[in-house]
This record gives sequence, structure tokens and C-alpha cells, in this order.
Amino acid sequence: MADIVEIRWHGRGGQGTVTAAKVLADACLSGGRHVQAFPEYGPERAGAPLRAYNRISSKELRMHCPVLRPQVVCVVDATLLDSIDVAEGAKKDAIFIVNSSKDPDEIREKLQAEPGQKVVTVDATKIALDCIGRALPNAPMLGALCKLTGLVPLDHLLEDVRKSFGEKFSQKIIDGNLEAARRGYGEVREG
Repeated sequence: MADIVEIRWHGRGGQGTVTAAKVLADACLSGGRHVQAFPEYGPERAGAPLRAYNRISSKELRMHCPVLRPQVVCVVDATLLDSIDVAEGAKKDAIFIVNSSKDPDEIREKLQAEPGQKVVTVDATKIALDCIGRALPNAPMLGALCKLTGLVPLDHLLEDVRKSFGEKFSQKIIDGNLEAARRGYGEVREG
């Protein structure tokens, strides 16, 4: 990927979107990269649309603004495709990772993605329900992102998930998130 990789996350409050951006930043930071992770909220309530951003670089980052030209767009809640232009400003070779049980070609059409843009789906909500017992799709989305970008090896991401969640959650929840990330990595569907 490019020297600076910019990622924009679209989700709803309570889905772990902001946590996903922070965990990715931690994993990249421990891998020796310079990182930024920050949210952009509207009304702060569960279910409200939100954006989160990552910037990852081998060099010091001096920009401190929202990501306007993302190389990667992660859509944690596919219902946002009906109300928000998640493709706005995306680069011509952007990767769209969408939490959906639908076929990537169906999502590509809905997004009106350009020919050079890659659209993939992963049923992150189903994976989260299977592994964690709750509709928290952030861990499977992180697994899918790692597979598609190569920014962080999966084992490195899993170690950072373990560290990030270890102080806050029970071993059962940690293990469920680790399995969810593994499955997200393995269950990406490409069009």
C-alpha cells in the first residue's frame, strides 16, 4: 500500500467502530508505524451514525484533519448505504469492506463503485453473534481489513486485541473477539 494509508470507518454508535479504529492504530503502532485514530460523532447516542478515521504511515504524521480521500472504507453497518454516501472522496483504487451477507457485486452496484475500486463483503454481524453472542461486528471487520490491506499480520492484530480487551473484559469475551477476527479474516467474499 501507499506510504500513508488513510482509512474511513462508517458505523453506528454501539457497534465498536471507534474501538476498531483504535485497536488497528495500536497494532500498527506496535509494528513501528506512525498512526492516528480519531472519531467524528454527530449526536452521541447508540445507533447514531458516526465516522472514525485512521492514518498509518512509516513517517511522522503532521496532518490533523478528517480523512477525505480514503484508500480503504470500512462500512460496519450496511444500512448506512441507504442514507450516507460512503464512497464520497474514495480513491479510484479504494477498497470497500462492507459488513453484509449480500454478494459483493450487489453491494458494488449499490455503491456505484468505479471499475478500479474493490468491493468485498464479510458477514461480520453473523460472525459476531456466533462468536461473541452480541452484534458487535468490529473484530470481524478488523480481521477482514488485515487480510485485504496487509497493514498488520493477523497474529499481530490478535495480540493487540488480546492486550486491548484484556483489562476490560472476561476471558470468554476476549476469546470470542479473537475467534471473530480470525473468521473475519477467513470469510471475506470478493466480487
